[in-house]
Amino acid sequence: MLLLYHYIFKRIHTKVRYKVLLSFFLIAIQLQFVSCSGNERERGEKYLTYWPAANQQEIDLAKKIVEKWNVIHPEFPVRMEPIPSGQSSEEVLLAAIAGKTTPDICSNIWPGVMEQYVEAGAVVNLDTMPGFDSLLTARIPETVVKGYSSSDGKYYQLPWKSNPVLFIYNRRYFDVLGIDSLPKSYSEFYEIAQRIKEMPIDDGLPLQWIHYRNILPIWWQRLFDFYPFYIAASGGKTLLKDGKVDFDNDTAVKVFEFFAEGYEKGYVSKSLLQMEDLFIKEKVLADIVGPWRVSHLAKFAPDLKYTYGPLPRPGGSEGPGLSYADPKSIVIFNNTPYPKMAWEFVKFLVSEENDRMLLDMTAQLPIRSGLLEKATFKEYFEANPGLKVFAEQVPYAIGVDRTIYLQEIFDIISQEFDAACVHRVKTPKEGISDAAKRVRLLLERDR
Repeated sequence: MLLLYHYIFKRIHTKVRYKVLLSFFLIAIQLQFVSCSGNERERGEKYLTYWPAANQQEIDLAKKIVEKWNVIHPEFPVRMEPIPSGQSSEEVLLAAIAGKTTPDICSNIWPGVMEQYVEAGAVVNLDTMPGFDSLLTARIPETVVKGYSSSDGKYYQLPWKSNPVLFIYNRRYFDVLGIDSLPKSYSEFYEIAQRIKEMPIDDGLPLQWIHYRNILPIWWQRLFDFYPFYIAASGGKTLLKDGKVDFDNDTAVKVFEFFAEGYEKGYVSKSLLQMEDLFIKEKVLADIVGPWRVSHLAKFAPDLKYTYGPLPRPGGSEGPGLSYADPKSIVIFNNTPYPKMAWEFVKFLVSEENDRMLLDMTAQLPIRSGLLEKATFKEYFEANPGLKVFAEQVPYAIGVDRTIYLQEIFDIISQEFDAACVHRVKTPKEGISDAAKRVRLLLERDR
């Protein structure tokens, strides 16, 4: 455990090490209560442990899948426990790796942390599993498959689901604001924002801003503002190229300028914690969302009329709009005494039948070739055209870089975003330049 803590901490800035250490120990205590499999396995009991995401929809999905498996395999049941709570699932899993309390299987893996897990020797090389190559080739679209291999060329994760990020717009306000078509460029987007700002206060409408984002300077918040906008504006670039900084450019500056203008002119709600859903309350015209939003709106705002559109780009370029995939993968942890049986459960988890159940119960999209054409799914998208928009976006959804430093890189960008876009203590150009300098130093630290 101490060796892994050293491995993790030498990659964390000194100012936050004590905070992370405290978080790790608190999570470790919690994990001791969650994981009690060691003693039972010592008594000869055979079973697998499985952690899905902790949201209720995925817990319900996991329960159904596990129930089906346990009927078919009573000799080797699966025990499901939602991933324990923490600031992020990545933090919880790192603590579990350090404390050797990981489950056999987890389906809530952000690909951005995979290099840390691989370097720590925490996950099983799936290339060694029977039938992995054929499953990967048959299941995963060729356009995205390479993005899930590790830097050593091997696969330690099986891509499971993708949640492309788009804008959602409230159609109620289209006539009021004179919107004939969705904005394609930054200038068109903020022309609409200016119209919102000029609306009379006593017009009886709740609309106040064009959109909102949580400005809390935590790394993962930037996955839903700066990063998808940078992908869209750059034509699909990520932050690094050949292990070196690749975002120190005019495109990234324009993205920072876009958000800085929105906050400075009051076009965008500036909030740390949002106590109400501003889109459902109709106080904003638009929101940055993934496909999970479809079922949420159906439940909590069934009468709301809305449409989806791509993220605007600096010059409003034509062609397919690119965005962030917000993907999740499945891994088998190396501490499992039953890797081959765990692999059998993983294959069962991503069966066509269970992928359809993923759609039905969570409105999240399986990463699967022919998603819109196969009969198993075609009927679903005909009945749920809102989800079809997101499914069409999957081939154009970009993942993240393969580096052990990705969370720290996003932490740096988040801090500079806060300084340059939210509080304006430096210019957007200075913010991007400073972020790039800090990331270069980070990448050079262990060289």
